[in-house]
Amino acid sequence: MAEKNKVKFGLSNVHVAKMIKGEDGVITYDTPFKIPGAVNLSLDAEGDNEPFYADNIKFFESFANNGYSGELEIAKIPDEFLKEILGQKIDSIGGVLENINDKITPFAFMYQIEGDVTGTRFCYYNATVSRPSTEASTTEDTKTPNTDTLSITTSAREDTGDVRYKLALSDTNKTEYNAFFTTVPEPKDKASV
Repeated sequence: MAEKNKVKFGLSNVHVAKMIKGEDGVITYDTPFKIPGAVNLSLDAEGDNEPFYADNIKFFESFANNGYSGELEIAKIPDEFLKEILGQKIDSIGGVLENINDKITPFAFMYQIEGDVTGTRFCYYNATVSRPSTEASTTEDTKTPNTDTLSITTSAREDTGDVRYKLALSDTNKTEYNAFFTTVPEPKDKASV
């Protein structure tokens, strides 16, 4: 599988895994669960560069990696996400209760983007969302589905500083690639720069 992707298209396999921070500061994750109906994802890099000038040139420049922020558009937010991530309660008859005291939980955010050869899988280790807006519209001549949009912000894990992990299928990583959405992926070793 020496050939690499030349283009990318498509969004699928959106998964989230609730972050658990131990008393010792070590971070682990619950088992990922799927968010079906991915429509669109837009994440912009956050962070500034700070140039320092000396000797009439740009002598030094520092960069800040503050993660990413943007929006995920999906067909419908599943109740499991409302409960596990947004902290809402599901009662015995299936009603979902939003309360002023709900606690939003950080999570790992994972998805796949297709390419002309293979898909590439992504994991952001420390994501948070804001409560989604509610929208609805009347049905006219055609039934066009409404979608839900989540505003997502990602940042570095507190324990490792890791922001994002990206994995494209190769001859040497089939096992890890196939298991990508079963647990939050951890790099095998810190890649050299």
